[in-house]
Amino acid sequence: MGKILFLLLIIIPALEIWVLILSINTINILPTILLIILTGVLGAALAKREGMNAIRSAQLQASHGQVPSGVLLDGICILVGGVVLLTPGFITDAFGFFLLFPLTRTMFKGFLQRLFERMIRSGNVVFYTNKRW
Repeated sequence: MGKILFLLLIIIPALEIWVLILSINTINILPTILLIILTGVLGAALAKREGMNAIRSAQLQASHGQVPSGVLLDGICILVGGVVLLTPGFITDAFGFFLLFPLTRTMFKGFLQRLFERMIRSGNVVFYTNKRW
């Protein structure tokens, strides 16, 4: 997993720089900068709206005595999507919007759930409770 993360930290910024240069050569520098700012502002607004919806859903489920597990995965996706949208670049913006829109977020939630289950089964993640008997 560490090797994949290391490769992503090298490959993604290189691709972002290439796409930004391509964009500057295609539509000029000012429209490119404005697009980057616009996606950041729209992403922040969408992340706030979706985050508030997730909080409301979690509170509603908790008030009914349910564990809000699906909503917690939504919250993780929204948080990561919002952070990624604040980084300049079109590839990360596309990924951020992918995580913020509810229809596309469900695809990533399934992947996250399988990843967490695999990590728990392998012993990489351990849960501690604070219950006193």
